[in-house]
Amino acid sequence: MAYEFKLPDLGEGLTEGEIARWLVSEGQEIGEDDPLVEIQTDKTTVEIPSPAAGTVTSILVEEGKVVPVGTVLVVIGGGPNGEQSRADGPSTTVLQDVEAAREDGSKPSDTVLRGGAGRGRATPLVRRIAQELGVDLEGVAGSGPAGRITEVDVRRAAGDEDGKPSEGRREPLRGVRRQIAEHLARAHREVPPVTWVEECDFSGVDRKLLVPSVLKACAESLREFPELNARLDGDAILYLDRYDLGIAVQTEQGLVVPVVRGCDSRSLQELAADVERLAESARAGGLKPEELRGSTFTVTSAGKLGGLLQTPIVNHPEVAILSIGRIGPRPVVRDGAVVAAEIGYVSLTFDHRVVDGARAAEFGLAVIRRLEG
Repeated sequence: MAYEFKLPDLGEGLTEGEIARWLVSEGQEIGEDDPLVEIQTDKTTVEIPSPAAGTVTSILVEEGKVVPVGTVLVVIGGGPNGEQSRADGPSTTVLQDVEAAREDGSKPSDTVLRGGAGRGRATPLVRRIAQELGVDLEGVAGSGPAGRITEVDVRRAAGDEDGKPSEGRREPLRGVRRQIAEHLARAHREVPPVTWVEECDFSGVDRKLLVPSVLKACAESLREFPELNARLDGDAILYLDRYDLGIAVQTEQGLVVPVVRGCDSRSLQELAADVERLAESARAGGLKPEELRGSTFTVTSAGKLGGLLQTPIVNHPEVAILSIGRIGPRPVVRDGAVVAAEIGYVSLTFDHRVVDGARAAEFGLAVIRRLEG
């Protein structure tokens, strides 16, 4: 008997997911609710348990693949003849194609996912090379035995007429890095950005509370300048009446932006506790999908490595992002005398379709006034 497991609808409007990591292997015995696969969605990873017990007959989608909801991921159970116990289980054609792929040493082709056999058969190594080069095996004619696609076929399809390996090391975009690339490319493509910069005296700010202090100052200032707490919605501007601010956190997997809710109404201590919790979860890869969605404005503090100032990219679909550069003792003029103060630069990048330059500058100065106390 066989059970065909498909990528489930994970909610929040998601239509696809990336296979981040298989937690089982073919031939392994698993129980119901045992860890099965990790799915990468919208900058976070979701572990999905097995819906059935049995032997992992075949894994149909390799790690790193992005597939739509409803795609068959794995077959659990089933004998050599592909017997099934469910009407929605894998078809005999699917299992026969899986067995044929096993016999010649290849992985099941992408056509298996659609229930048919045909082109696209290749070994795991060739499939990995195709993925790295961005080659769709469905469009490649194989020159190997029984029409199998070879490495030379893939490299020729990628534009190398000689079919020789290209110089250097190629690493495919996966997981968080792929999400970042897609997100920032869209922001760069759609948003006409302008960056405003001004210095701020942070002498009166507890540096241990820097991020929550900036969140609080931004949220209070956003009340005065609602166009920065908005988004472009078709041919209209949507002004949001909540102040849920994203904080950029660097992790080993890449940059993620968890959301601190209600920054306008919570105390500095409450914000600090939430910032610390979210940052720790981000670095541990344990953020929940809902903790990464719904921000209305973003704050980033570049820290010691960030240089004097930054020109951050707007976190689409928001219309503005504020960045704090490296803070340190610098000479300033106070009452006609040169003195040392803890100075850092505040950078505000905004979507000029929604926010005018003068209003952006007024907002930035309002944030600075609150930080300088």
